[in-house]
Amino acid sequence: MNRQAIDPSTPAPPCSAAQAQQAYLWACTLDVAVRKPGNVSLHSAGHDMRAQQFLDSARASAPALFDPRAGVGARIEAAVRATRAVAGCNTNLGILLLCAPLARAHERWAAVPAPAASTAAHGSAPSAPRSTPRSAPRSAPELAPQLAAREALHAALEAVLQALDLDDARAAYRAIATAHPGGLGSAPEQDVANEPGVGLRAAMRLAAGRDLIARQYANGFADVFGLGLTAFATPAPADAVDLAQRVQRVYLAWLSTHPDSHIVRKQGEVVARAVSTEAARWRDRLGEDPQAATGADFAAWDVSLKGRGLNPGTSADLTVCTLFVAALLDPGLLTLDAAAGTVAGEGGPAVAAVLMERSLLTAEASAATDPGIVPRIAT
Repeated sequence: MNRQAIDPSTPAPPCSAAQAQQAYLWACTLDVAVRKPGNVSLHSAGHDMRAQQFLDSARASAPALFDPRAGVGARIEAAVRATRAVAGCNTNLGILLLCAPLARAHERWAAVPAPAASTAAHGSAPSAPRSTPRSAPRSAPELAPQLAAREALHAALEAVLQALDLDDARAAYRAIATAHPGGLGSAPEQDVANEPGVGLRAAMRLAAGRDLIARQYANGFADVFGLGLTAFATPAPADAVDLAQRVQRVYLAWLSTHPDSHIVRKQGEVVARAVSTEAARWRDRLGEDPQAATGADFAAWDVSLKGRGLNPGTSADLTVCTLFVAALLDPGLLTLDAAAGTVAGEGGPAVAAVLMERSLLTAEASAATDPGIVPRIAT
């Protein structure tokens, strides 16, 4: 590992290895616990898929995604195969492509020795990462991760992206072939149907103009750290926007700002831009009245998109990625879920069930990462 790529004076990660895997499961659970129009959720199945398949995919893919012995491409390939075995279809290729380099980046960051300033007086060891429970989201100034930590994760990610090689590309290409995403089509250079001739980041750069996930590889996830985290930050007053509404705000930010790549591939750019216009109207409406997301009109838009066969899957993948980054930088978010009243009002017993599922998943993740950890199981 080339530790010189990361400034050794950077702060230690606020998120432990066990919490990093929990952050991934937390983000994947919110993906289906919150209604995001056009996407599969506990509130509404669609596109011949059910929410349980996405939860099964999260459980199956996590061990491979956080395997410290594997490179980024190998993690993606193993996670896709594990997903396919339990879900029988492509539920999370985009999520895995986005989260694999971030999982590796967190490991790089954690491997950098903590600066002397972070060591307590008299030579004692640095304190363990803290996860402070809170009953409500904090205001934007409180929620925003410290700049140093955010820059450290971003720097580690850039180092990971720069190191991606031909083996990573080959493994990722095999993963894409296994997942078999809809509407993929062909490309004039480095088509995924052929053997790659360049490293994974170089291949992604060739596709960055037509695919938002590839664009993140090309620009160092600038959109995730910019558009995504900005949308997730809570405006004052903090108690005016709950967790579900913050997730919906991230989703609508992606969908309204960028034509969804999945829709572009399957239905064309004109249709995708029309959906972005619809999303912009809802983004503005929820900005004025966040509670409108629990109303009949929002649910009707969800039904309408699915009835037209429109699945903003790339926007969903980028939403999950944004949530994952947010939790890596602020593990206190892992204490926030629908059980605190943020989603339960709309989902009822189904949401309560998925929260128990997440508790079990995070318990497994903690035990696998550190057998000495006995996580709290919500009841």
